[in-house]
Amino acid sequence: MIIGIIPARYASTRFPGKPLIDIQGKSMIQRVYEQASQAKCLSEVIVATDDERILNHVQSFGGKAVMTHPDHPSGTDRCWEAYCLGVRNQEVDVKSSDITSYSYIINIQGDEPFVAPEQIDELGAVLDGSVELASQMIPVSDHEVLFDVGEAKVIVNQDFEAIYFSRQVLPFLKGVDPKEWHQHHTYYRQVGMYAYRSDILEKITKLPVSSLEKAESLEQLRWIQNGYKIKMGLTSYESHCIDTPEDVEKVLRLMAQ
Repeated sequence: MIIGIIPARYASTRFPGKPLIDIQGKSMIQRVYEQASQAKCLSEVIVATDDERILNHVQSFGGKAVMTHPDHPSGTDRCWEAYCLGVRNQEVDVKSSDITSYSYIINIQGDEPFVAPEQIDELGAVLDGSVELASQMIPVSDHEVLFDVGEAKVIVNQDFEAIYFSRQVLPFLKGVDPKEWHQHHTYYRQVGMYAYRSDILEKITKLPVSSLEKAESLEQLRWIQNGYKIKMGLTSYESHCIDTPEDVEKVLRLMAQ
C-alpha cells in the first residue's frame, strides 16, 4: 500500500500562510488534497502541518491532517514524522522502526494546487518493492530552461537511476554552442514528487547533511552520496508551483491553456 503525505508549513519567507490562500473558491491545500485523493495508487492521503490553522482547516473540509514539529529541516523529515503519527494515530517516537502498514510514502508538494492525479499514479507505478527512492523527470527542450539554476537537472544510468543532480548543466558538450546543447543531447530536469520506501525513509532522515547537498542545496544528493538509489520515472506533466502571490495568476493562466 502507498500513503500520500502533503507537507504544509504556514511560515514562508516569501508567502506566509500560503497553504490557506484562496484559489477560485478553495484553499490551495484543499485543492492539493482533493487532487491527490483522486490518485488510484494511494490508499490514504494526509496533510503534515506545523500550524493549527491549517490542521483545523483541513479537518473542516473532511481531510485528514496531523501536527508535526515546526523545526523540521525538510519536507522529507516532516513526512517521516507524519507517517509515524498518521499510521499509529497517536504521537510516537519518530525513530521507531516497526511501522509497516504502508510499503511506500509519496511526498506530494503542498504548493501545487493542480497536481494531476495521473502524475501521482505514474510515480506509484514504479514502486515495485525493490525501488528505494523515486522521483520524476521531464526532457528539456528549451535553452533558457536548461540553463536556469533554479531547475534541478538530473543525469541517469541505463536503469533510469539518478547518477547526479545539479543546478548546472551536465554533461558539458565540447565543441557545441551551449544554446544548441538541448538539440544534441537529451537533458532531463526533475519535476514532481518524491517516493520513499518506508524503511528507507526512516534511514535517510537520520543522515547528516552531505558535502554535495550543501554545495548544490539539493537534498537528494545526500541520499546518493550515502549509496541510496533514486529511480527516475519519465513524465509529461509539468510542475506548477506557487511560491509568491504573483504565481497564483500565472498558474491559473497556464492551467487554462
